[in-house]
Amino acid sequence: MRKLFVIFIFILPVNIFAQIYTAPNFFTPYIDSAPSITSRSAVLIDAHTGTLLFSKNPDDEIPPASLTKLMTMHLLMNAIDEGRASYDELVPITVESWAQSQPPRSSLMFLEPGQTVTLREIMLGLCISSGNDAAVAAALRLAPTMKDFAEMMTQEARSMGLSVTRFTESSGISGLNMTTAYEYAIFVRNYVKLHPHSLKEFHSVLSFTFPLAANMPPARRYNMVTYTQENQNSLLRTFPGVDGLKTGYIIESGYNIALTALRNDTRFILIILGAPNVTAGPRIRAEDGTNLLNWAFDNFKTVRPDKSRAREICVDAAQLWKGKANTVSLELINEIDFTAPVNRAESLKYEVVIPGYLTAPLPKGYAAGYLLISDEEGELFRTPLVTAAAYEKGNFFKRLWHSIVLFFKKL
Repeated sequence: MRKLFVIFIFILPVNIFAQIYTAPNFFTPYIDSAPSITSRSAVLIDAHTGTLLFSKNPDDEIPPASLTKLMTMHLLMNAIDEGRASYDELVPITVESWAQSQPPRSSLMFLEPGQTVTLREIMLGLCISSGNDAAVAAALRLAPTMKDFAEMMTQEARSMGLSVTRFTESSGISGLNMTTAYEYAIFVRNYVKLHPHSLKEFHSVLSFTFPLAANMPPARRYNMVTYTQENQNSLLRTFPGVDGLKTGYIIESGYNIALTALRNDTRFILIILGAPNVTAGPRIRAEDGTNLLNWAFDNFKTVRPDKSRAREICVDAAQLWKGKANTVSLELINEIDFTAPVNRAESLKYEVVIPGYLTAPLPKGYAAGYLLISDEEGELFRTPLVTAAAYEKGNFFKRLWHSIVLFFKKL
Protein backbone atom coordinates (compact mmCIF):
# COMPACT_ATOMS: atom_id res chain seq x y z
CA MET A 1 0.00 0.00 0.00
CA ARG A 2 1.31 3.47 -0.81
CA LYS A 3 2.51 5.04 2.44
CA LEU A 4 0.47 8.06 3.43
CA PHE A 5 2.44 10.83 5.11
CA VAL A 6 2.04 14.58 5.70
CA ILE A 7 -0.34 15.81 8.36
CA PHE A 8 -1.86 18.72 6.47
CA ILE A 9 -0.87 20.34 3.23
CA PHE A 10 -1.53 23.79 1.86
CA ILE A 11 -3.20 23.12 -1.46
CA LEU A 12 -2.57 25.68 -4.17
CA PRO A 13 -5.60 27.23 -5.87
CA VAL A 14 -7.62 24.50 -7.52
CA ASN A 15 -6.62 23.73 -11.09
CA ILE A 16 -9.31 22.99 -13.65
CA PHE A 17 -7.98 19.44 -13.49
CA ALA A 18 -8.52 17.87 -10.07
CA GLN A 19 -5.61 16.01 -8.50
CA ILE A 20 -5.14 13.55 -5.62
CA TYR A 21 -3.97 14.61 -2.18
CA THR A 22 -2.26 12.69 0.61
CA ALA A 23 -4.36 11.76 3.62
CA PRO A 24 -3.36 13.18 7.04
CA ASN A 25 -1.51 11.04 9.56
CA PHE A 26 -4.46 10.63 11.92
CA PHE A 27 -6.15 8.56 9.19
CA THR A 28 -3.56 5.81 9.69
CA PRO A 29 -5.65 3.53 12.02
CA TYR A 30 -8.54 3.67 9.56
CA ILE A 31 -6.34 3.11 6.52
CA ASP A 32 -4.61 0.17 8.22
CA SER A 33 -8.01 -1.53 8.54
CA ALA A 34 -8.43 -1.69 4.74
CA PRO A 35 -9.21 -5.14 3.33
CA SER A 36 -6.64 -7.05 1.33
CA ILE A 37 -7.53 -7.56 -2.32
CA THR A 38 -6.54 -10.08 -4.97
CA SER A 39 -6.29 -7.67 -7.89
CA ARG A 40 -2.82 -6.49 -8.80
CA SER A 41 -3.38 -2.73 -8.44
CA ALA A 42 -5.97 -0.36 -6.98
CA VAL A 43 -6.52 3.25 -5.88
CA LEU A 44 -9.51 4.62 -3.96
CA ILE A 45 -10.13 8.34 -3.43
CA ASP A 46 -12.78 10.72 -2.18
CA ALA A 47 -14.11 12.07 -5.48
CA HIS A 48 -14.89 15.53 -4.09
CA THR A 49 -11.75 16.29 -2.08
CA GLY A 50 -9.31 14.05 -3.96
CA THR A 51 -8.01 12.47 -0.74
CA LEU A 52 -6.17 9.19 -1.30
CA LEU A 53 -7.58 6.54 1.04
CA PHE A 54 -6.31 3.22 -0.36
CA SER A 55 -3.64 2.13 -2.77
CA LYS A 56 -2.01 -1.12 -3.83
CA ASN A 57 0.77 -1.00 -6.43
CA PRO A 58 -0.64 2.35 -7.59
CA ASP A 59 2.19 3.05 -10.04
CA ASP A 60 2.29 -0.32 -11.82
CA GLU A 61 1.90 0.24 -15.54
CA ILE A 62 -1.04 -1.81 -16.84
CA PRO A 63 -3.07 -1.56 -20.06
CA PRO A 64 -6.46 0.00 -19.25
CA ALA A 65 -8.31 -2.32 -21.68
CA SER A 66 -11.84 -0.98 -22.24
CA LEU A 67 -11.40 1.68 -19.55
CA THR A 68 -9.81 3.41 -22.53
CA LYS A 69 -13.35 4.11 -23.74
CA LEU A 70 -13.77 6.61 -20.89
CA MET A 71 -11.17 8.85 -22.52
CA THR A 72 -13.00 8.41 -25.83
CA MET A 73 -16.23 9.43 -24.08
CA HIS A 74 -14.47 12.40 -22.49
CA LEU A 75 -13.32 13.74 -25.86
CA LEU A 76 -16.79 13.23 -27.33
CA MET A 77 -18.43 15.14 -24.49
CA ASN A 78 -15.87 17.91 -24.76
CA ALA A 79 -16.80 18.24 -28.43
CA ILE A 80 -20.50 18.34 -27.53
CA ASP A 81 -19.95 20.94 -24.80
CA GLU A 82 -17.98 23.09 -27.24
CA GLY A 83 -20.62 22.85 -29.98
CA ARG A 84 -18.45 20.76 -32.30
CA ALA A 85 -20.80 17.76 -32.05
CA SER A 86 -24.31 16.94 -30.83
CA TYR A 87 -26.01 13.91 -29.32
CA ASP A 88 -28.60 13.75 -32.10
CA GLU A 89 -26.29 14.05 -35.09
CA LEU A 90 -25.92 11.04 -37.38
CA VAL A 91 -22.54 9.31 -37.33
CA PRO A 92 -21.31 7.74 -40.59
CA ILE A 93 -20.65 4.01 -40.27
CA THR A 94 -17.69 3.26 -42.48
CA VAL A 95 -15.89 0.03 -43.33
CA GLU A 96 -13.41 0.85 -40.56
CA SER A 97 -16.17 1.02 -37.90
CA TRP A 98 -18.07 -2.03 -39.23
CA ALA A 99 -18.36 -4.78 -36.61
CA GLN A 100 -16.88 -7.28 -39.04
CA SER A 101 -13.74 -5.15 -39.38
CA GLN A 102 -12.83 -5.29 -35.68
CA PRO A 103 -9.99 -7.46 -34.30
CA PRO A 104 -10.64 -10.88 -32.78
CA ARG A 105 -11.94 -10.83 -29.17
CA SER A 106 -13.67 -7.51 -29.76
CA SER A 107 -16.75 -6.48 -27.85
CA LEU A 108 -19.23 -5.16 -30.39
CA MET A 109 -22.18 -2.81 -30.71
CA PHE A 110 -22.84 -4.50 -34.10
CA LEU A 111 -22.48 -1.52 -36.38
CA GLU A 112 -22.58 -1.94 -40.15
CA PRO A 113 -22.49 0.41 -43.13
CA GLY A 114 -25.90 1.72 -44.12
CA GLN A 115 -27.22 2.01 -40.58
CA THR A 116 -28.65 5.28 -39.28
CA VAL A 117 -26.98 5.83 -35.91
CA THR A 118 -26.93 8.89 -33.65
CA LEU A 119 -23.93 9.97 -31.63
CA ARG A 120 -25.92 9.25 -28.45
CA GLU A 121 -26.37 5.64 -29.59
CA ILE A 122 -22.65 5.40 -30.32
CA MET A 123 -21.95 6.62 -26.78
CA LEU A 124 -24.36 4.08 -25.28
CA GLY A 125 -22.66 1.44 -27.38
CA LEU A 126 -19.32 2.55 -25.94
CA CYS A 127 -20.47 2.49 -22.33
CA ILE A 128 -22.79 -0.52 -22.16
CA SER A 129 -21.93 -2.81 -25.07
CA SER A 130 -18.28 -1.69 -24.81
CA GLY A 131 -18.29 -1.83 -28.59
CA ASN A 132 -14.91 -1.57 -30.25
CA ASP A 133 -16.78 -0.74 -33.43
CA ALA A 134 -18.43 2.15 -31.58
CA ALA A 135 -14.98 3.30 -30.42
CA VAL A 136 -13.76 3.41 -34.03
CA ALA A 137 -16.86 5.34 -35.17
CA ALA A 138 -16.34 7.82 -32.32
CA ALA A 139 -12.67 8.30 -33.12
CA LEU A 140 -13.31 8.90 -36.81
CA ARG A 141 -16.04 11.39 -35.96
CA LEU A 142 -13.48 13.60 -34.21
CA ALA A 143 -10.27 12.89 -36.14
CA PRO A 144 -9.30 11.92 -39.71
CA THR A 145 -7.47 8.77 -38.63
CA MET A 146 -7.18 6.52 -35.60
CA LYS A 147 -3.57 7.62 -35.18
CA ASP A 148 -4.67 11.25 -35.00
CA PHE A 149 -7.35 10.43 -32.44
CA ALA A 150 -4.93 8.43 -30.29
CA GLU A 151 -2.60 11.42 -30.27
CA MET A 152 -5.53 13.58 -29.13
CA MET A 153 -6.21 11.11 -26.31
CA THR A 154 -2.60 11.09 -25.13
CA GLN A 155 -2.34 14.86 -25.35
CA GLU A 156 -5.47 15.19 -23.21
CA ALA A 157 -3.87 12.90 -20.63
CA ARG A 158 -0.79 15.12 -20.61
CA SER A 159 -2.92 18.22 -20.10
CA MET A 160 -4.25 16.58 -16.92
CA GLY A 161 -0.74 15.99 -15.65
CA LEU A 162 -0.70 12.27 -16.46
CA SER A 163 2.83 11.32 -17.49
CA VAL A 164 2.44 7.55 -17.95
CA THR A 165 -1.03 7.24 -19.48
CA ARG A 166 -0.89 6.90 -23.25
CA PHE A 167 -3.08 5.55 -26.05
CA THR A 168 -2.60 3.98 -29.45
CA GLU A 169 -6.30 3.48 -30.29
CA SER A 170 -9.73 4.36 -28.93
CA SER A 171 -11.20 1.04 -27.76
CA GLY A 172 -8.61 -0.43 -25.41
CA ILE A 173 -8.07 -3.69 -27.26
CA SER A 174 -4.38 -2.92 -27.71
CA GLY A 175 -1.92 -3.89 -25.00
CA LEU A 176 0.12 -0.83 -26.00
CA ASN A 177 -2.37 1.50 -24.32
CA MET A 178 -0.98 2.13 -20.84
CA THR A 179 -1.91 3.69 -17.50
CA THR A 180 -1.57 3.26 -13.75
CA ALA A 181 -4.32 3.00 -11.13
CA TYR A 182 -3.09 6.27 -9.62
CA GLU A 183 -3.19 8.19 -12.89
CA TYR A 184 -6.51 6.72 -13.95
CA ALA A 185 -8.04 7.76 -10.63
CA ILE A 186 -6.95 11.33 -11.43
CA PHE A 187 -8.48 11.04 -14.89
CA VAL A 188 -11.77 9.59 -13.62
CA ARG A 189 -12.01 12.28 -10.95
CA ASN A 190 -11.70 14.89 -13.69
CA TYR A 191 -14.16 13.00 -15.87
CA VAL A 192 -16.85 12.91 -13.17
CA LYS A 193 -16.18 16.54 -12.27
CA LEU A 194 -16.46 17.71 -15.89
CA HIS A 195 -19.29 15.42 -17.02
CA PRO A 196 -21.45 14.57 -13.98
CA HIS A 197 -24.51 13.95 -16.17
CA SER A 198 -22.70 11.07 -17.90
CA LEU A 199 -23.28 8.80 -14.90
CA LYS A 200 -27.07 8.84 -15.22
CA GLU A 201 -27.24 9.14 -19.00
CA PHE A 202 -24.66 6.50 -19.89
CA HIS A 203 -22.67 4.71 -17.20
CA SER A 204 -25.49 3.51 -14.93
CA VAL A 205 -27.73 2.32 -17.80
CA LEU A 206 -28.18 -1.41 -17.27
CA SER A 207 -28.74 -2.60 -20.84
CA PHE A 208 -28.71 -1.44 -24.43
CA THR A 209 -30.60 -2.85 -27.42
CA PHE A 210 -29.23 -2.34 -30.92
CA PRO A 211 -29.94 -2.21 -33.80
CA LEU A 212 -33.58 -1.29 -33.84
CA ALA A 213 -35.64 -1.22 -37.02
CA ALA A 214 -35.18 2.55 -37.25
CA ASN A 215 -31.40 2.03 -37.44
CA MET A 216 -31.60 -0.22 -40.50
CA PRO A 217 -32.20 0.60 -44.17
CA PRO A 218 -35.65 -0.58 -45.30
CA ALA A 219 -34.24 -3.48 -47.34
CA ARG A 220 -32.52 -4.94 -44.24
CA ARG A 221 -35.37 -4.68 -41.74
CA TYR A 222 -37.00 -7.98 -42.67
CA ASN A 223 -34.01 -10.14 -41.70
CA MET A 224 -32.24 -8.01 -39.08
CA VAL A 225 -30.89 -9.32 -35.78
CA THR A 226 -31.27 -7.20 -32.65
CA TYR A 227 -28.92 -7.62 -29.68
CA THR A 228 -29.67 -6.68 -26.09
CA GLN A 229 -26.45 -6.43 -24.10
CA GLU A 230 -26.14 -6.03 -20.34
CA ASN A 231 -23.80 -3.61 -18.61
CA GLN A 232 -20.85 -5.71 -17.38
CA ASN A 233 -20.47 -3.58 -14.24
CA SER A 234 -22.25 -6.02 -11.90
CA LEU A 235 -21.97 -3.65 -8.94
CA LEU A 236 -24.62 -1.44 -10.57
CA ARG A 237 -27.06 -4.17 -9.54
CA THR A 238 -25.52 -5.37 -6.28
CA PHE A 239 -23.97 -2.37 -4.50
CA PRO A 240 -26.32 0.46 -3.44
CA GLY A 241 -24.94 3.78 -4.63
CA VAL A 242 -22.79 2.56 -7.53
CA ASP A 243 -23.64 4.58 -10.64
CA GLY A 244 -20.64 3.97 -12.92
CA LEU A 245 -18.31 3.69 -14.66
CA LYS A 246 -16.71 0.98 -16.84
CA THR A 247 -15.24 -2.52 -16.96
CA GLY A 248 -12.44 -3.76 -19.17
CA TYR A 249 -10.52 -6.90 -20.06
CA ILE A 250 -7.72 -7.98 -22.33
CA ILE A 251 -5.24 -10.77 -21.71
CA GLU A 252 -2.38 -8.30 -21.25
CA SER A 253 -4.09 -6.53 -18.33
CA GLY A 254 -6.49 -8.97 -16.72
CA TYR A 255 -9.86 -7.69 -15.50
CA ASN A 256 -10.14 -3.96 -14.81
CA ILE A 257 -12.88 -1.75 -13.46
CA ALA A 258 -13.43 1.95 -12.79
CA LEU A 259 -16.11 2.44 -10.14
CA THR A 260 -17.85 5.36 -8.52
CA ALA A 261 -20.47 5.27 -5.79
CA LEU A 262 -22.48 7.93 -3.93
CA ARG A 263 -24.06 7.65 -0.48
CA ASN A 264 -25.12 10.44 1.90
CA ASP A 265 -23.38 13.15 -0.15
CA THR A 266 -20.07 11.24 -0.15
CA ARG A 267 -18.74 9.90 -3.45
CA PHE A 268 -15.78 7.58 -3.85
CA ILE A 269 -13.84 6.67 -6.98
CA LEU A 270 -12.14 3.28 -7.15
CA ILE A 271 -9.83 2.03 -9.90
CA ILE A 272 -8.97 -1.69 -9.93
CA LEU A 273 -6.51 -3.05 -12.48
CA GLY A 274 -5.32 -6.58 -13.04
CA ALA A 275 -7.81 -8.94 -11.47
CA PRO A 276 -6.48 -12.40 -12.40
CA ASN A 277 -6.74 -13.88 -15.88
CA VAL A 278 -8.87 -16.78 -14.66
CA THR A 279 -12.48 -17.84 -15.07
CA ALA A 280 -13.27 -16.22 -11.73
CA GLY A 281 -11.65 -12.91 -12.79
CA PRO A 282 -14.92 -10.95 -13.10
CA ARG A 283 -16.09 -12.26 -9.72
CA ILE A 284 -12.76 -11.37 -8.07
CA ARG A 285 -12.90 -7.90 -9.59
CA ALA A 286 -16.43 -7.40 -8.23
CA GLU A 287 -15.51 -8.78 -4.79
CA ASP A 288 -12.50 -6.48 -4.53
CA GLY A 289 -14.67 -3.54 -5.53
CA THR A 290 -17.41 -4.44 -3.06
CA ASN A 291 -15.00 -4.93 -0.17
CA LEU A 292 -13.13 -1.68 -0.76
CA LEU A 293 -16.27 0.42 -1.24
CA ASN A 294 -17.89 -1.07 1.88
CA TRP A 295 -14.73 -0.27 3.84
CA ALA A 296 -14.63 3.28 2.46
CA PHE A 297 -18.24 4.07 3.37
CA ASP A 298 -17.81 2.46 6.79
CA ASN A 299 -14.78 4.61 7.62
CA PHE A 300 -14.82 7.93 5.76
CA LYS A 301 -17.10 10.78 4.77
CA THR A 302 -16.92 14.07 2.90
CA VAL A 303 -17.35 17.06 5.21
CA ARG A 304 -18.70 20.32 3.82
CA PRO A 305 -18.12 23.04 6.44
CA ASP A 306 -20.26 26.17 6.72
CA LYS A 307 -18.61 28.44 4.17
CA SER A 308 -20.49 31.53 5.32
CA ARG A 309 -19.27 30.95 8.88
CA ALA A 310 -15.71 30.50 7.64
CA ARG A 311 -15.88 33.74 5.66
CA GLU A 312 -17.47 35.59 8.58
CA ILE A 313 -14.61 34.95 10.99
CA CYS A 314 -12.13 36.15 8.36
CA VAL A 315 -13.49 39.72 8.47
CA ASP A 316 -11.25 41.94 10.64
CA ALA A 317 -9.60 38.72 11.68
CA ALA A 318 -6.16 39.99 12.71
CA GLN A 319 -4.43 43.08 14.03
CA LEU A 320 -2.49 45.21 11.56
CA TRP A 321 0.70 46.75 12.84
CA LYS A 322 2.10 50.08 11.55
CA GLY A 323 -0.86 50.42 9.19
CA LYS A 324 -3.46 53.05 8.38
CA ALA A 325 -6.12 50.47 9.25
CA ASN A 326 -6.18 48.67 12.58
CA THR A 327 -7.27 45.23 11.40
CA VAL A 328 -6.83 42.95 8.42
CA SER A 329 -9.61 41.06 6.65
CA LEU A 330 -8.65 37.77 5.07
CA GLU A 331 -10.13 35.51 2.42
CA LEU A 332 -10.03 31.85 1.44
CA ILE A 333 -8.31 30.84 -1.77
CA ASN A 334 -9.33 27.16 -1.76
CA GLU A 335 -12.37 25.06 -1.09
CA ILE A 336 -12.71 24.09 2.57
CA ASP A 337 -14.43 20.74 2.06
CA PHE A 338 -12.38 17.82 3.37
CA THR A 339 -12.48 14.10 4.08
CA ALA A 340 -12.83 12.89 7.67
CA PRO A 341 -13.35 9.64 9.57
CA VAL A 342 -17.05 8.87 9.89
CA ASN A 343 -17.01 9.23 13.68
CA ARG A 344 -15.60 12.77 13.62
CA ALA A 345 -16.51 16.29 12.47
CA GLU A 346 -19.96 16.24 14.06
CA SER A 347 -19.40 19.70 15.57
CA LEU A 348 -16.89 22.01 13.91
CA LYS A 349 -14.87 24.89 15.31
CA TYR A 350 -13.26 27.55 13.11
CA GLU A 351 -10.14 29.51 14.05
CA VAL A 352 -7.97 32.01 12.17
CA VAL A 353 -4.29 31.40 12.92
CA ILE A 354 -1.70 34.09 12.15
CA PRO A 355 1.90 33.02 12.76
CA GLY A 356 3.81 36.17 13.64
CA TYR A 357 2.70 39.77 13.13
CA LEU A 358 1.07 41.39 10.09
CA THR A 359 2.89 44.64 9.39
CA ALA A 360 1.96 47.28 6.81
CA PRO A 361 2.35 47.72 3.93
CA LEU A 362 0.69 44.52 2.73
CA PRO A 363 -0.44 43.73 -0.84
CA LYS A 364 -3.76 42.13 -1.65
CA GLY A 365 -3.36 38.35 -1.73
CA TYR A 366 -0.53 38.25 0.82
CA ALA A 367 -0.25 34.82 2.52
CA ALA A 368 -1.16 35.81 6.06
CA GLY A 369 -2.04 32.58 7.87
CA TYR A 370 -4.55 29.80 7.74
CA LEU A 371 -8.05 28.75 8.74
CA LEU A 372 -8.00 25.88 11.21
CA ILE A 373 -11.04 23.60 11.37
CA SER A 374 -11.28 21.23 14.33
CA ASP A 375 -13.68 19.18 16.43
CA GLU A 376 -13.63 17.98 20.04
CA GLU A 377 -10.76 15.60 19.28
CA GLY A 378 -8.54 18.17 17.60
CA GLU A 379 -7.47 19.48 14.23
CA LEU A 380 -9.18 18.17 11.11
CA PHE A 381 -8.18 20.52 8.31
CA ARG A 382 -6.35 23.73 7.57
CA THR A 383 -6.28 25.92 4.48
CA PRO A 384 -4.42 29.15 3.56
CA LEU A 385 -5.78 32.64 4.10
CA VAL A 386 -4.64 35.72 2.18
CA THR A 387 -5.27 39.42 2.63
CA ALA A 388 -8.56 40.52 1.10
CA ALA A 389 -7.21 43.97 0.19
CA ALA A 390 -4.02 46.01 0.09
CA TYR A 391 -3.11 47.73 3.36
CA GLU A 392 -1.10 50.97 3.47
CA LYS A 393 1.38 52.27 6.06
CA GLY A 394 0.04 54.39 8.91
CA ASN A 395 1.38 57.83 9.86
CA PHE A 396 4.82 58.35 11.40
CA PHE A 397 3.65 58.42 15.02
CA LYS A 398 1.59 55.24 14.68
CA ARG A 399 4.49 53.41 13.04
CA LEU A 400 6.86 54.63 15.80
CA TRP A 401 4.54 53.53 18.59
CA HIS A 402 3.91 50.11 17.01
CA SER A 403 7.66 49.64 16.51
CA ILE A 404 8.20 50.15 20.24
CA VAL A 405 5.39 47.75 21.16
CA LEU A 406 6.61 45.07 18.73
CA PHE A 407 10.15 45.40 20.05
CA PHE A 408 9.02 44.41 23.53
CA LYS A 409 6.63 41.70 22.22
CA LYS A 410 9.51 40.02 20.42
CA LEU A 411 11.85 40.06 23.41
